[in-house]
Amino acid sequence: MLSSTFDSQFYGPVFGQLLAEQRLMVLGPGRPDPSVYDTLNSLQIETAFAPRVVKDSNYAALCIAGLWLYYDYLEQSHRISQKITGPSGSYWHAIMHRREPDSGNSKYWLDRTGRHPIFPDLNRQVQQLIADQELPGMAGFLGKQREWDAYGFVDLCELGRKGDAEIEMLCRRIQALEWRLLFDFCFQAATVCHC
Repeated sequence: MLSSTFDSQFYGPVFGQLLAEQRLMVLGPGRPDPSVYDTLNSLQIETAFAPRVVKDSNYAALCIAGLWLYYDYLEQSHRISQKITGPSGSYWHAIMHRREPDSGNSKYWLDRTGRHPIFPDLNRQVQQLIADQELPGMAGFLGKQREWDAYGFVDLCELGRKGDAEIEMLCRRIQALEWRLLFDFCFQAATVCHC
């Protein structure tokens, strides 16, 4: 589940409908949701962001890549994110490979991402999420980090996929925070409101 402060309707009627179901994405590839395929496939940058106006088509395309990923369509997301250079395109690309799972390729794209602008907020939200919790084994670094360790998170997700249920659930919750922050960052960069 995404944070209760995530208002899907902020993103307009098209995205609001797609984001109304607050999903807790799996750490691996998942199973694509066929009930939203036609809607996702028909998204057009010119109309999907209404009533907002698109000012940056690359960021708008990255929002759509994020939505494909949200519903476990990794290949469709990959087709978009791999074409868009820059930190946000590389970050979506890294997340897709992390879920594939291809940790080495994910880390390669994190190198290309650099220190993404959402990292401070992500680290702050993770600290709030884990406050007053005893972290399982390898997750201990989360409580000690001053800056977001995206590489450490790739390794932690790999551990969660290997059967540690407690780490898996923690990673899924963090992944939801990460997705929301990156989607919102791209949405804000893509649009202006003349509402």
